[in-house]
Amino acid sequence: MKCLLIVYHTGGVKTARMAEAVERGARSEANVNVVVKRCAEAGPEDLLAADGLILGTPENFGYMSGMMKDFLERVFYACEGKVNGRPWALFVGAGQDGSGAVTSVERIVAGLRLNKIHDPIIGLKDLTPEVLANCEELGAAMAAGLAMGVY
Repeated sequence: MKCLLIVYHTGGVKTARMAEAVERGARSEANVNVVVKRCAEAGPEDLLAADGLILGTPENFGYMSGMMKDFLERVFYACEGKVNGRPWALFVGAGQDGSGAVTSVERIVAGLRLNKIHDPIIGLKDLTPEVLANCEELGAAMAAGLAMGVY
């Protein structure tokens, strides 16, 4: 059975609601094991065991959250060269435009040579039903792709 890892950080409600929507969508695929962890709880062993990865972060000061950076720093060298080509995607709870958070995550993940399968979903200011639906669709699409062997 394939494994989808969802790793996120939140200090409030917005990114947590986005993560819940991604998880809800991912769990619609019965043939995929969905593992959801906050950044502080996840480590290299989780990423190495996963067939796909979805990251979620709030935008803090125009950057990813410190906890997301911490997670990526802790897994980078342990996973470098061992997760090449695995699919990944990103969602951002943003207060500005989210671009700094997206760029900072993408810069690090590029070094892991993961395969970006979806444009980042950015929830600006107040979450809309459309953003939450997009998050749910992202989780469902990633899980379905893993189950069908597309990724």
